[in-house]
Amino acid sequence: MSTDADSTTSTATTADPNEAGHTSHDDLYHHQISDRNYIIIALLLAVLTAMEVAATEVGLGAFLVPALLIMMAVKFFVVVSYFMHLKHDSPIFKFGFYVGLGGALVLYSIVLTTFHFFID
Repeated sequence: MSTDADSTTSTATTADPNEAGHTSHDDLYHHQISDRNYIIIALLLAVLTAMEVAATEVGLGAFLVPALLIMMAVKFFVVVSYFMHLKHDSPIFKFGFYVGLGGALVLYSIVLTTFHFFID
């Protein structure tokens, strides 16, 4: 009789917490970014910002708006992916941010078009 009671207690205590849907402490911090990578990302964002300012000063003509939109999209993607940790997040959250990026591009284009037609 004591063997049945011992076997049920031993199986209950030896269950792996990861199998039951629990995450271990190491899993929570698996996707940390090093300080070196943060510095590289910050330098990339600084260079892109300098390129945006330079593009407006140089006067690229018809290429100004597309160039600014591309640089804006790259900066948005980098900030959302790394600083907001979306790179390792659920696909539904990624989709929401990508829809937001598309909406921002459309809204920005409409505003610029409106200014071009009604202010000139």
